[in-house]
Amino acid sequence: MSLPEPLRRRLGSFSRTVFTDSHRTAPQYPGDGADNEIVSSLPLQMSLYFNVYFFPFWWLSTVVTLHLKYPVLSDYYKFILVTIMILASLIEVIRLYLGYMGNLQEKVPELAGFWLLSLLLQLPMIFFLLFNEGLKIQPLERAVHIVFAFFLTFQVIAAFVTLKRMVNKLATHFRLNEFDRLEEHPAPDFYSLGKEEGAVSMAGRGPC
Repeated sequence: MSLPEPLRRRLGSFSRTVFTDSHRTAPQYPGDGADNEIVSSLPLQMSLYFNVYFFPFWWLSTVVTLHLKYPVLSDYYKFILVTIMILASLIEVIRLYLGYMGNLQEKVPELAGFWLLSLLLQLPMIFFLLFNEGLKIQPLERAVHIVFAFFLTFQVIAAFVTLKRMVNKLATHFRLNEFDRLEEHPAPDFYSLGKEEGAVSMAGRGPC
């Protein structure tokens, strides 16, 4: 299972625009081993691993406390909380899958999707659940939301750093391929070509 190709292209273009280091150049020495460099992040992978086991506990704790305080909530907050729980559950499954695929297999579009879902959707929802006192936050809720917010904040930072390394590795690999292609098929020497054409032209005119 992978992302649809149009979405992969858009995320790849977004990653090249945002994460490419314009000041970075190709390796100074041919033996730098850009092809063999591993850019997957071990800290990010560890946080994803623990996040997978923590998420069911967060979901169960949040659902139980929501059930207990549901009668005293206003209709407005009832609708918001139920909607957030549904969205957060769906997004988290997709987010963790993209994080595993993107980091382990060094796939830039998948990791960029993981980063965007974490930063733009999941983190704001968790902060809303954590800091909105109108939700009548219980101590257990606050505790699990703080842990979840810590996971998300760390993953956003780690994924950003990893994406920059992946995109710069791809850019370096592309430059090296272009350099090798120029070495195998060098461009014609236009100065020498001009002299040869001049010589042919003079020989064609011959003696008057």
